[in-house]
Amino acid sequence: MTRDLVIVGAGGFARETASVVAAVNAATPTWRLLGYLDDNEALHGTYRTGVEIIGGLKALADLPDADVVVCVGNPRDYTSRRRLVERLDLPAGRYATIVHPTASVGAGALVGPGSVLLAGVVLTADVTVGSHVAVMPHAVLTHDDEVGDYVTIASGVRVGGGAVLGEGAYLGSGALLREGVHIGAWSQVGMGSVVLGDVPAGEVWVGAPARRLRDVSFELPD
Repeated sequence: MTRDLVIVGAGGFARETASVVAAVNAATPTWRLLGYLDDNEALHGTYRTGVEIIGGLKALADLPDADVVVCVGNPRDYTSRRRLVERLDLPAGRYATIVHPTASVGAGALVGPGSVLLAGVVLTADVTVGSHVAVMPHAVLTHDDEVGDYVTIASGVRVGGGAVLGEGAYLGSGALLREGVHIGAWSQVGMGSVVLGDVPAGEVWVGAPARRLRDVSFELPD
């Protein structure tokens, strides 16, 4: 039996998630994707990757049985996913977990509600992924990694065993993290960086080996 689903957002990540939904349905019919929700009225009635933008967030009031996944955020504003989830104020059971059929979710791995794993993601064993996490293609999380809520892991990231990614952390494409490191809440690791030690909360680190560049450019959420 298929379930109704709406995607909040209509940008790149939202369209990638719609593509994952199509791949899931091609393997096993699971979702009836009703459309995207975006508050930009100029987009309403238009289509992205063959899926309609059906209205703004207020439209959820007319869709009480639809599951939801929030797919927004970019390196310049990666607190937006949390802000929208708080604005929606839905119970955890309303949020879908979307996993591409080619993702490998190993023994003991857990993926929280509202999270999305794109194509080729690997969780080896006993990996814990929180809620509303975005994991882009071909990222690899190894044994005993812990990923907090609202984390974004860009494509090609490799994380050694036992690492801890704090809430809202953002790992840029191709970043490499040594085993056991801790990435502080809402910190950002630049693309291609090599992280050999802990990164404090609210900082931007870049380079190989990674070093502090500056504080993040936004006020840290409570």
